Amino acid sequence: MELLRLEDVSYSYQTKYQTIEAVKHVSCSFEQARMYAVVGESGSGKSTLLSLMAGLDLPVSGDILVEGKSLKTLSRDRYRRDIASVVYQSFHLFPLLTAQENVMFPMEMKGIRSGEAAERACRMLTRVGLPDKIRKQFPKMMSGGEQQRVAIARALAAEGKILLADEPTGNLDSENEAHIVKILKELAHQEGYLVIVITHNPEVAKAADHVLQMKDGRLVTGR
Repeated sequence: MELLRLEDVSYSYQTKYQTIEAVKHVSCSFEQARMYAVVGESGSGKSTLLSLMAGLDLPVSGDILVEGKSLKTLSRDRYRRDIASVVYQSFHLFPLLTAQENVMFPMEMKGIRSGEAAERACRMLTRVGLPDKIRKQFPKMMSGGEQQRVAIARALAAEGKILLADEPTGNLDSENEAHIVKILKELAHQEGYLVIVITHNPEVAKAADHVLQMKDGRLVTGR
């Protein structure tokens, strides 16, 4: 089932000296329960595309449809809170919160009571393969792979339908990379998430159901 569609999407921004056309007339669609990889060289526009799909920016022209509804007509704050979550290469965990508290944070922002949020956070941490002892640890006490799993658990806690990942294995060794890719594939195939991964890594791209390649802001190939 189609969940997300981009229709002739373009995005540009102004620097001191010039206008940068970061995304140019991109049209594509994404289905639920699939994992997609968006690949391309640095500066190809793929991270900007992810920002647009995450609702962090709006296209200059064209439209992004979520379940047939234009993102321009939706509350983008609510969209990011309830539908689309983003996982970053640098984890973006709160350093003064434990793993469990990091996962609880978006739930508490939605008004979920602490007891229920704590219980759900424990389930999410277990879901991404982390042992119980991690729950009370702070980010600086964890390995990179553990921090990335906490970041994924936090994204899952929102119980949305779309998981966007920007170079999620970029700071990890090959063993942890394999674990993260396995989790992302299972989320798509077993739990029905739409997973879109921005990556330079050919091994990560190989694991995806579909690969989209960008060059100079344009979508040039897809499978």
